Amino acid sequence: MSQTDAVQQIHVDIIIIGGGIAGLWLLNRLRSQGYNAILFEQDCLGSRQTIASQGMIHGGIKYTLDGVFTSLSETIADMPNRWKACLAGQGEVNLSNAKIFSDHVYLWSGASLGAKVTTFFASHALRGRVGAVAKPDYPTVFQNNAFNGKLYRLQEIVVDVSSVVSALAKNYQTAIFKIDWQQANWLQTHKGRVEALQINHNGKVLTIQSQCFVFTAGEGNEKLLQQLSIAQPEMQCRPLHQVLVKHDYPHPLYAHCIGTGTNPTPRLTVSSHATPDGSFIWYLGGDIATKGIEKTASEQIAIAQRELNALFSWIDFTQAQWGCLHINRAEPKQRHFMLPEKAYVKQCDAAENVIVAWPIKLTLSPSLASEVIELLHKLRINPKYQGLNLLTTLPRPEIAQPFWEPIFSSQT
Repeated sequence: MSQTDAVQQIHVDIIIIGGGIAGLWLLNRLRSQGYNAILFEQDCLGSRQTIASQGMIHGGIKYTLDGVFTSLSETIADMPNRWKACLAGQGEVNLSNAKIFSDHVYLWSGASLGAKVTTFFASHALRGRVGAVAKPDYPTVFQNNAFNGKLYRLQEIVVDVSSVVSALAKNYQTAIFKIDWQQANWLQTHKGRVEALQINHNGKVLTIQSQCFVFTAGEGNEKLLQQLSIAQPEMQCRPLHQVLVKHDYPHPLYAHCIGTGTNPTPRLTVSSHATPDGSFIWYLGGDIATKGIEKTASEQIAIAQRELNALFSWIDFTQAQWGCLHINRAEPKQRHFMLPEKAYVKQCDAAENVIVAWPIKLTLSPSLASEVIELLHKLRINPKYQGLNLLTTLPRPEIAQPFWEPIFSSQT
């Protein structure tokens, strides 16, 4: 067979690079609207940032802990409702096979709240989104005389992230492929426009031409842009040092702890994850994760132990196993390293058929997909091609394993 005979030309509408929830959500939206869209992932679906999420689909309340609305809190206010519709099988994507850990999140204080925050939570603006919990209705974890703080219930859900990835992937699994970048390269014009993604596979060269290329690879977006010599947009990373606690306490908790003073972010955020051996893992984020990025694992664990002993003095953690996880939250670069206020979607000036996207938060994945589709319409990129037959021999990525498995498997 000659080299010419070995080359196969394939035409699609959209190529998505990056198989986290943002990319998978976008794939679902595009294919449901008739686009011949395909997705490539170099690792496992949901790996890195997605699988490391705590799964809280919040509506921005945690960004108002100083008693003031912010642009970000308002941007994501309706996200829980969009997700709930999808989880019920009645929304923009079908997540009816995904698992919900909890239909609410608690917000608690270790001491009395300031009058400003108490008044704010009781205000008309938050009616229906936040409600004070009476003592008889406290969840088991707070039913102890040693707890003397205030407790609120937020109308926000917590999802099993792995099951969401699985549900999104299953909907259009024939359009999802694994890519080995050692066997792939880009074809560009001298003006920078991306003509195709070329893949060497089984002795053949697959040249996949696309109307548009969308990068949803999180931290990997930076490398993709470098491959194409695209300087803008730039990326920033917001590092976290999360802590994991494996224990036998049988009651799950999904909650934010309000710190003292006017800090607008949670002192501690706790999510719970059941393990096959019957234990629970409490996954700790919040200020402890953002302030502990320079700490060693042993230092970070010591801080977490002090925090949990102070906040839950009635729970025995002496037999618990501890671990840490470093993760970067990838974002578009902002002045003064500010937190972006919404999902980021931008057409690249240096390559007009490349779109770069970061969801900023897991909860904003639906918003990212909507913004990409709106941009495609503005660019007059409409469904044009059909068929994926020539791609069926390409490998398929697996679903990422839970983030705690490699951490605690090494301790057994």
